[in-house]
Amino acid sequence: MTDTVFSHAQVGLAAGPGTDAIPKPLDGADEPARYDGYEVGAGPGADGTSDGVVDYRAKVRWERPYGWLLVGSDAAACVVAAGVAYLVRFGGLVEFDLKPVSATPYVAMSILLPVAWVLSMYLSRAYESRFLGSGSEEFRRVLNAAAQLTAVVAVLSYATKAELARAYVLIAFPTALLLTVAGRATARGYLHRMRRAGRCLHRVLVVGAGDSAAALVRLAQRDPTSGWSVVGVVLDRSPGRHSHDSPERSGFDLLGVPIVGTSETLHTAIRATYATTVAISPQMDGETLRRVLWTLEGSDVDVLVSSALTDVTGPRISIRPVAGLPLLHIEEPELTGARRAMKGLFDRSVAAGVLLLCAPLFLALALAVRLTSRGPAIFKQIRVGRGGEHFTMYKFRSMYVDAEARKAELESRNERAEGLLFKMRDDPRITKVGKFLRKWSLDELPQLLNVANGTMSLVGPRPPLPSEVARYEDDVHRRLMVKPGLTGLWQISGRSDLEWDESVRLDLRYVQNWSLPLDFYILWRTVFAVLRREGAY
Repeated sequence: MTDTVFSHAQVGLAAGPGTDAIPKPLDGADEPARYDGYEVGAGPGADGTSDGVVDYRAKVRWERPYGWLLVGSDAAACVVAAGVAYLVRFGGLVEFDLKPVSATPYVAMSILLPVAWVLSMYLSRAYESRFLGSGSEEFRRVLNAAAQLTAVVAVLSYATKAELARAYVLIAFPTALLLTVAGRATARGYLHRMRRAGRCLHRVLVVGAGDSAAALVRLAQRDPTSGWSVVGVVLDRSPGRHSHDSPERSGFDLLGVPIVGTSETLHTAIRATYATTVAISPQMDGETLRRVLWTLEGSDVDVLVSSALTDVTGPRISIRPVAGLPLLHIEEPELTGARRAMKGLFDRSVAAGVLLLCAPLFLALALAVRLTSRGPAIFKQIRVGRGGEHFTMYKFRSMYVDAEARKAELESRNERAEGLLFKMRDDPRITKVGKFLRKWSLDELPQLLNVANGTMSLVGPRPPLPSEVARYEDDVHRRLMVKPGLTGLWQISGRSDLEWDESVRLDLRYVQNWSLPLDFYILWRTVFAVLRREGAY
């Protein structure tokens, strides 16, 4: 949901009029209720805090253990990195022109580095729960913390004339950074599994009018790894709202989420649902929003205000205050120039390296395809690339040679309702070897040839067929502003399980927000998507 948020503040919940008539928990229990990650009292003072004020954030049990897990992982990464650096520099693994040196600075560094590393992460706010679990902000803060600590160590080493080998520092810090990122990515994968199972969630109360509130609920329900569990909807009672948003509708539901009140009774709704986060839709007028924020002052409830702008994220968005009004500054997507040249150089270098290293694997797979069914090992197909240019895309053949001729007789079994794409989980046209190749995404490997010759990228939108492009609506043509990719947001978000509209939305989101860090993130996530084999058929 970070793509729809334009402001964030940790504000609180003060007791207001009517708090002596707080509704019971939604399950109707009179005694303290238990939710995953929570243990909450039935009313004011049940948790030992002062009457009328409940510290909901303190009740989120998963956040603190997860934070300590990251602290331990980061510290362990530094210990391992320091050991590796010492072995490489002084253990004879690599030949250096060695002179007798004191071991004291390195022993001190091995002890102090993990402490300094964790402290640097803390000062960069890399342990704050709002940045953990989704998006790239967590890793950006890790990178900033590592860069700042490296600079501090370099300056101190020079100022104190410490006998610290440059090779040791140049090995230890990059290794610590890589291990830290790997550890956090592993922890995030575990957190995502817990969230898919309905655990480790933030309890979110959505505030807004019918349509705008429904949009926020859909966004939360679309991706369980975002960590949002929408526990209630509060209808906006701003002037001019329609009668169907009246308080009398409390008790009804919106997309399966109960409507628990109006903005006038927000504090009561929060206590009834034990929400830890309030998400406000963009249609709320400024005066009502200000009063809502005043109402929430006093405790530790997160407030997120959604903008009407969707699928624009990261460095393209910044806040520009004008006459006391916080305005969103949206930078134009950089799809040309030096950044595109860097992307092209990275793509071709990686593709060429993988092709050389994996040549024996390519030969083995080609032989398996060729010897188990009639036809060539490589399947060629015309696809549409950047700017609408046609190119020949390569894949290992996973179907029988008469697959296209048999497609018409199978149209009635197409699992895609929109009909633009043809997908079947048990497609009889797929060979036995082809099923194995698709299961592990090995049939896509020859597309590295397309990446090497510049017609495709490692990361980008899905390469479409000319017949698909002919049926594109105007907005969908924006997919053709960049090169198609071997992987992309669609690959790590469900692949063949995605509906057409969702795959288009993800491709357009990539086009609008492309950056090299995003490419690295998608490539990293692709490894786990392939191992999980979700949507691979």
